[in-house]
Amino acid sequence: MDILQAAAILKAFGGDSLGRSIVGAEQAMSGLAVESCASTLKALKIDDDLICAAAQMKSLAGQINVIIHAVGILSCLPHLLIPGEIVEYASLGAGNTGKKFDLETSHRIAEFKFIRWQGGPESIRQNQLFKDFYLLARDETQKKKFLYVLGTEHPLKFLCGGRALKSVLSRNSKVDAMFLGEFGERYATVGDYYKDHSHLVSITDVSSWLPSLNVSSAPTI
Repeated sequence: MDILQAAAILKAFGGDSLGRSIVGAEQAMSGLAVESCASTLKALKIDDDLICAAAQMKSLAGQINVIIHAVGILSCLPHLLIPGEIVEYASLGAGNTGKKFDLETSHRIAEFKFIRWQGGPESIRQNQLFKDFYLLARDETQKKKFLYVLGTEHPLKFLCGGRALKSVLSRNSKVDAMFLGEFGERYATVGDYYKDHSHLVSITDVSSWLPSLNVSSAPTI
C-alpha cells in the first residue's frame, strides 16, 4: 500500500483520539473468549492492513526525523549567521558522519535538538542533551559554543536539576569514560556539573525561527 492508504487506515483506527480508541479496545477485551475474537477484532478495525500500515509509517519515521534535523538546521542559518561568518561544515545526516558537531562556522560550533519536550520523565532525550552540552563544553576551540533547542524551559530545568550523572551517562560508554577520565567522581548530578560549566555553552531557543516546529506542535524527536 502507498503512504496515503496507510495514513487513511491509521486514521480510521485512531479516529479523533488514538488514546480513546486504545481505551475502547482495552474495554472490549474484558471478558473476551476465543469464540468472539474474530468478530471483536473486526469491529475494532484491527486486521493485517492496520499492522501493515503501522509498520510502513514506522519505517518512514526515521527518514522524517532526518529531514526535520537537516532542514531545521538549514532554516536556522539565515537567523544565526552574522555578517562575515562563513560555514565550514554542516552535518545534516543521521549517524556518525565523521564531523564533531552539527555545525561549525568561522565563529561558532553548534548542536541542534529539535525536540518537543513533554516535561515528564524523558531520560533518553535528557541523555542526548547532556551529551551534546558536555561535548560542546569540553571542546578546546576558542569559537563560541551554542546548543540550539525548541524552547529552553525544560532543557534548562533538566540541566539545573538533580538527576544523577551515573544514570545520564550509563547508556553511552564512550562519553561515560571520557567524563570520568576528566572529572572522576567530582560531580554527582547534572546540576552540579552545569553550575560550573553553564558559561561555556549558550542554550538558545530557535522557536521563533521555526514557527512550524514550535513547542506545541513539534514532533517528539
